[in-house]
Amino acid sequence: QVALVESGGGLVQAGGSLRLSCAASGRTFIGDTMGWFRQAPGKARRSVATITWRGNTYYTDSVKGRFTISRDNAKNTVYLQMNSLKPEDTAVYYCAYRLPDRVDFGSWGQGTQVTVSS
Repeated sequence: QVALVESGGGLVQAGGSLRLSCAASGRTFIGDTMGWFRQAPGKARRSVATITWRGNTYYTDSVKGRFTISRDNAKNTVYLQMNSLKPEDTAVYYCAYRLPDRVDFGSWGQGTQVTVSS
């Protein structure tokens, strides 16, 4: 089991930046994937960005060019740099972990609130 702890959320004005961090502890594996998801009030949780062990990334269309996901494998930590934030980015952001060769993310963090004011 992998435990995930997020940090870095907060309140920011539109156009501002935030950096989220997520530290994984427990038994992690080479070849895993880590990612960020978000859930806005009244909406389903959706993928924002993911990154494989080798550094291959995926972004949902609405954040391309504004958000950057990265990871430090030595520290078992994944980051999400969020620039040019918009009010519609307001949500609870969750870190997630997926074992190699698995389809679903099996471990989740507790979530961190990001609020973007207009």
